[in-house]
Amino acid sequence: MSRPIPVAILAAYAAPAFVMAFPTIPVLIQVPVLYGVDRSVGLAMTGLLLFASRLFDSLTDPLVGWASDRFAFRGTRRKPWIAAGGFIAAIGMVQLLVPPPEAGALHLLGWSIVLYSGWTMVQVPYTAWGADLSPDYDQRTRVTSWREAATLLGVIGASALAALAAAIGLTGTDATALTAWTAIAAGAVALSILFMVVREPAIDAIGRRVKPGSLLSLARNGPFVRLLAAWFVNGLANGIPAALYLLYLEHGLGLPAPQRPLYILVYFLSAVVAIPGWRALSAGWTKHGTWSAAMLAACIAFACVPFLEPGAFTAYLAISIVTGAALGADLALPPALQADVVDYDRLKHGRNRVGLQFALWSMGTKIALAASAGIALPLISVGGFDVEAVSESGRLWLVAVYGGLPVLLKLGAIGLVWNFPIDRRRQHIIARRLAVRGR
Repeated sequence: MSRPIPVAILAAYAAPAFVMAFPTIPVLIQVPVLYGVDRSVGLAMTGLLLFASRLFDSLTDPLVGWASDRFAFRGTRRKPWIAAGGFIAAIGMVQLLVPPPEAGALHLLGWSIVLYSGWTMVQVPYTAWGADLSPDYDQRTRVTSWREAATLLGVIGASALAALAAAIGLTGTDATALTAWTAIAAGAVALSILFMVVREPAIDAIGRRVKPGSLLSLARNGPFVRLLAAWFVNGLANGIPAALYLLYLEHGLGLPAPQRPLYILVYFLSAVVAIPGWRALSAGWTKHGTWSAAMLAACIAFACVPFLEPGAFTAYLAISIVTGAALGADLALPPALQADVVDYDRLKHGRNRVGLQFALWSMGTKIALAASAGIALPLISVGGFDVEAVSESGRLWLVAVYGGLPVLLKLGAIGLVWNFPIDRRRQHIIARRLAVRGR
């Protein structure tokens, strides 16, 4: 086992994840309602526009990943992209979450593209940097656990900020604006700490031999393709209920608006609390086996949703705890598996393509989230759900899509990741061979 990474390094590396999570709830959950209902764009059109912006943005991921592997500025490959991306994302976030009164479909499309492009420039080099912090199978889980726990704590912090804003009488628009500006101010501090405390790995000769056409060899990398497919399918399974969350709470469950932030808080807090448990389980078992167990638990919980009657608040709270805990595994374990796949690629092809591979990983995430909104919102509309006149059949269709579709998708993801070929033993062999080769 490699030497443990100091806590100070882990904390400095995880700090930006805390800040980047602040706008997660407004962008994923509130934007569909803000534009689809409040700005009269329409739910189906909003879903299609969000899908289009995510699809467009995903095309930049491989380019950013390849460039952050290939080009250096004063001995650094990741930091310049993160700094520039943070500035661009800040502008897009304010425009998207605090739109002018006349903002409509074009405003949503344009500023979504700006925001997502900025996030690409931050997230791809940032996650790739994390994979390079240690070559050890379990230390990588430690890195991703810190990062994703910080992400979830950021979401919880944003939820607490929204609850505070409501308590002091701020409107929904003012609360969203407060979240955006808080994220920008805290982000400047967190990125400064990251750049000063965490060193980037030395730029090696292998990294400089990366070629643009190397995507073809990645397509022949079985573990990479298999893990990416599982991540994408599971992303759909998580994104569909996220896109329908507020609609389900209001029209499917009948939960009063003042109580909804509490359920969001419980969901994400459960994920944070569960991460150390998933990490401990993976240390005694395997990362892919632990992730499969977590997805199976989420399937069992989601399968109960269609049987809930309006007003079953306690039962839904229990479901939120289970699915929230499973989310902790979804966030912490797959990126650690991807770091192992990166080493396998280095050994097989003799190239350092960590940025490119995490870019494709990010690309899969974005397409999954885009497809989630692009599938879920039009699907409930086609099934007869109308937010202006909710019928019983429309409500039941909303519940079926919200609770049933994620189960089918997660079962597919389990099938893909079960018996994953890179376990602890094989990863140690790969790491030793890379050490002999000089990585």
